[in-house]
Amino acid sequence: MLPDLRSDCQSCAALCCMALAFDEGEDFAIDKPAGLPCPNLDAGMGCSLYGRLEAEGFRGCARYECHGAGQRVTQELFEGRNWRDEPELAQPMIAAFAAMRRVHDGLELLVAAGRLDLPASLEAEREDLLEDYLPEEWTEATLAAFLDSGAPARLAAFLPRLRDWV
Repeated sequence: MLPDLRSDCQSCAALCCMALAFDEGEDFAIDKPAGLPCPNLDAGMGCSLYGRLEAEGFRGCARYECHGAGQRVTQELFEGRNWRDEPELAQPMIAAFAAMRRVHDGLELLVAAGRLDLPASLEAEREDLLEDYLPEEWTEATLAAFLDSGAPARLAAFLPRLRDWV
């Protein structure tokens, strides 16, 4: 079953605010290394600047979309637990978030490709790829194995072949 590919920050452990790096510039008012919480993250795992991100120089945050990977990692893989209450979860959650973002980005592309009038051979290939991106259950181990499975490379090779149907 296809997961929700839209972010739900209320169901996430602020993974983008902790896992991702920011480089000061047009999109971010500060430098922030990956793996450290954003200084604007409040005690409730929300953004203290949320209503005024762009005005405060955080256009990148306002535009970021994890495609649902954050809440999926938090709720499904870590059963609602978070890195702030259990600091030992920080690194596993960062790794799972990075992998799940790749899964969800791939799913978004495969769903979009499904709207195209593809020939039967390409549609069959799309459906095979979709199966790889939709296992019955994701775990830390299956996410790690997925990255080494060849599915991301197969998707990267598949997408350029859709040019004539876009």
